[in-house]
Amino acid sequence: MVVYFIGAILVIIVLLIIGLILRKRIYDGIDRLEEWKLDILGRNIAAQISQIKNLNLSGETQDRFETWRDRWEFIVTKELPDIEELLLDTEEAADRFRVSKANKTMATIETTLESIEKDIEQMLKELDELLESEETSRLEVEELEPSIKSLRKVFSRNRLQYGRAEIHFEKLMDELDESFAKYHELVDAGNYLEARRLVEQIQHDKETLETQLEEFPAIYKKCRHELPSQLDNLLAGVKEMKQDGYHIEHLAFEKEIRTYHERLNDLLQLLNNGDTDDAVGMIEEIDERMKEMYQLLEKEAIAKNYLGTKLPSFEHTLEDITEKYDTTKEEVEKLRKAYYFEDGDMEKYLTIGKNITSLHERLLVIKEEMDDVNVGHSDLREQIENGFDKLEELAVRHEAFKESIANLRKDELEARENLETMRNQLQTLNRKLKKSNIPGVPNFIWNSMENTANKNQQVIVSLERQPLDMGVVQHALLDAQTSLEQTIEQTDMMLEQAYLTEQVIQYANRYRSRNPILAAKLIESERLFKVYEYELALETAAKAIEEVEPGALKRIEDNQTMVIH
Repeated sequence: MVVYFIGAILVIIVLLIIGLILRKRIYDGIDRLEEWKLDILGRNIAAQISQIKNLNLSGETQDRFETWRDRWEFIVTKELPDIEELLLDTEEAADRFRVSKANKTMATIETTLESIEKDIEQMLKELDELLESEETSRLEVEELEPSIKSLRKVFSRNRLQYGRAEIHFEKLMDELDESFAKYHELVDAGNYLEARRLVEQIQHDKETLETQLEEFPAIYKKCRHELPSQLDNLLAGVKEMKQDGYHIEHLAFEKEIRTYHERLNDLLQLLNNGDTDDAVGMIEEIDERMKEMYQLLEKEAIAKNYLGTKLPSFEHTLEDITEKYDTTKEEVEKLRKAYYFEDGDMEKYLTIGKNITSLHERLLVIKEEMDDVNVGHSDLREQIENGFDKLEELAVRHEAFKESIANLRKDELEARENLETMRNQLQTLNRKLKKSNIPGVPNFIWNSMENTANKNQQVIVSLERQPLDMGVVQHALLDAQTSLEQTIEQTDMMLEQAYLTEQVIQYANRYRSRNPILAAKLIESERLFKVYEYELALETAAKAIEEVEPGALKRIEDNQTMVIH
């Protein structure tokens, strides 16, 4: 029981301590809110609001003053006393440890104080805005009014530069004067914020007017005098060039220039009303287009001069390559009787002729168009320049074709020389076989030589055909050369085998009397040698001597001095 009693006492003590802490926090909150309330009450808001009395208390200003004054009086006479009552209620609740009620009341008080702070801040902000607007507007108007008068004086001295648009600009300056009068009316009526907006508009309109007055004379002069004069000069130049024989009719500049004159007249009507919105773009367009026109006219003038000097040269060059092609044509007709031309070569040759004919036709058209005013010299120049490029290409292709037909004779002579060389090589090989001291020549050698001779004969046949087809000749010549090389290789190998067999047998004879097996193999080798089986004879003899004296064959080969050629 004692334990429970002590525990209950401890719990009560803890609860009491917690309650005291919470109450202390509430007391602190009450003190903070009290100070906040006193701070608001101590502010000299009424004196600040009274500053507005320095302005004209009428209209918008009077409405704002009364609104702010009423709001401040309500705060002082109603809301702050109510807050004081709530603070007392909060303190009483805290004394009774009614923490929840105290916190709720404090939250209500804080919300009310925050609302009051916002209202005060908004009132002072609007007050500052109103006072600042009045002062700023007044100072700006003091500067603007003299500047407008000065602007009017400058305009009056230079009004001739504005043409009939002077009426428009006079009206704009009159409207600015009217705006100043309206500003003073608004100030007298206490509508300072509206007056401020009007001053900003006056400032903007004045700056716009200054810019227009500065830019307008140059634009007006450009559209009324300079551009029409430049267009007239351009038109006179166009007419003069046409009289001098330049082909510029297709450019249709005269119609375009008249159109620009009409557009400038329309633009002047707008300028007379002070409207410059389209003027700058129009001026830039006409300036740029006139530059293009002069460039095109200059191009036509240069092209005409080019045609005067280059057209005869082009015609001469065309005639020259035509004569060369005609000469080649006669040569081809003769060669076609003796030589066969590949389809590809003939196609190249005929294409050259077609292109030359096409250039002659183009030249005739150009000469006709030289008298046609609707065809520009620049277009004709481009055709001549393309023609020169084509002539250069044709000259290269023609020389390549001439070289190819010249090679026909050269290839034929080379083929006959190669054939003669092969025949001589075959005869030399035949004499070499006859002079050799071997028992006989194997049949495959004679067959190979006969085959080579037949290949040579095929070359002769292909050379005697009319017309001569060098493709067939070259193919036959290659077959003959391949056959001859094989025959020479086979013959040289056979002779080497025969001579080496003789040397091996002679070397092995030193062992014949002492080695019956060796002697038997040598007899077999000699038999094969006599029936022209030189490869088998060498193989048999070499095997026999290697069994008796390893490495002997290598030494015999190294010491072989006979040259078979």
